[in-house]
Amino acid sequence: MHIAIVTAGGAGMFCGSCLHDNAWARALRDAGHEATLVPMYTPIRVDDEDLTSSRVFYGGINVYLDQHVPGWKRLPTWLTRPLDAPWLIKWATSFGISNDARELGEMTVAMLSAADSPQAREGADLVRFLTRDLKPDVIVFSNVMLCAEAARIQAAFNGPVLCVLQGDDVFLDALQEPWRSRVFELLKPITAALDGFLVHSRFYAEYMQGYLGLPAEKLHPLPLAIDCRGHTGKPRPRNAVPTIGFFARYAPEKGLRELVEAAVLLNRRRQDFRVVAGGYHPPQHEAYRDDVVKRAAPLGARFHDAGSPETLADKVELLQTYDVLSVPTPYREPKGLYVLEGWANGVPAVQPGHGHFPELVEETGGGVCVPPGDPAALADGLDRLLSDDAERERLARRGWELVRERHDLPVLARASAALFEQMANAQR
Repeated sequence: MHIAIVTAGGAGMFCGSCLHDNAWARALRDAGHEATLVPMYTPIRVDDEDLTSSRVFYGGINVYLDQHVPGWKRLPTWLTRPLDAPWLIKWATSFGISNDARELGEMTVAMLSAADSPQAREGADLVRFLTRDLKPDVIVFSNVMLCAEAARIQAAFNGPVLCVLQGDDVFLDALQEPWRSRVFELLKPITAALDGFLVHSRFYAEYMQGYLGLPAEKLHPLPLAIDCRGHTGKPRPRNAVPTIGFFARYAPEKGLRELVEAAVLLNRRRQDFRVVAGGYHPPQHEAYRDDVVKRAAPLGARFHDAGSPETLADKVELLQTYDVLSVPTPYREPKGLYVLEGWANGVPAVQPGHGHFPELVEETGGGVCVPPGDPAALADGLDRLLSDDAERERLARRGWELVRERHDLPVLARASAALFEQMANAQR
């Protein structure tokens, strides 16, 4: 079976969706399928081998010029196509571009307008590539904002056209009016044209069913997965100085500020610990990072910003220094790859009891959940695991074993192939 996965580059940042899409393509290839990873907007950035195998569609430079330069969209393709070269887009985005929804409302409306948009030529290129040149058995879009051409693809394609739902509401909720209302109107015919939606948690399936008005029968679960082969850490005795780890993007929705607030409360009862935070630093959130550092002042040198590891090996090395992981998202996380990565390296987790986390913890037993939005409860949960070595190691062992049994890439590949075969056969 040939599966095309259309993914969105993160404008130079590490993105959980890109990482998962890239790993998913590898899993399908390892299982004997053909998988083509098609990038949109910008090249993807991953900490392992980049498996994208086509040019960038809706290249960020051309999309911007289509929108803002009169007549650009009427220039011949031979003149504009070179601007979609991955190296050129990478160079352009190295100067910093915004992917903040608060600034992209007008552009988003234009992109979702398909044949009526300034980017109609880019959309036609994508439709032609997927349906005439590539001709896969299944097409999967990595989020609903990439699906503007769903109807035109359906008209020229005989297989299932699907969309993964994995945090789409974060972007949509950040849009300003009048753009937000217009985007939701444009999404109605787009979601109706899709054959199904893939979700990684029961929570998000139920939430997005109401959020986008989707019929329940169109929602299909697939396990969240990582490549456990690259995660070589194992459960171990704790460090001489117990280490609380954070690993996620430095952004308000990921909860580093909430972790620091809990650590400051914990500091009032014990000082024999440190907090080590790692993850990508988005340029638009520099003020947020500065605020976090300021709030961490009572911890002194026991708060350490480890920065953003460049490679998977660097990330694994950092995770292996943690005794417990906590990414206390105020946002109800639909994925939580960092929790799987922690477990795969023998690190138990203390997470807020919302979003995907209760399901993951219940399924694996690799940590505990505490009431969300409660720094005191988070401090108690962290203190409990740092104080009870036997319990911490028991949870670490449980998570290490179960993530390999239920959330390794071969599990995702088998589940994906079975679902795609079923849907393709039904359409035939």
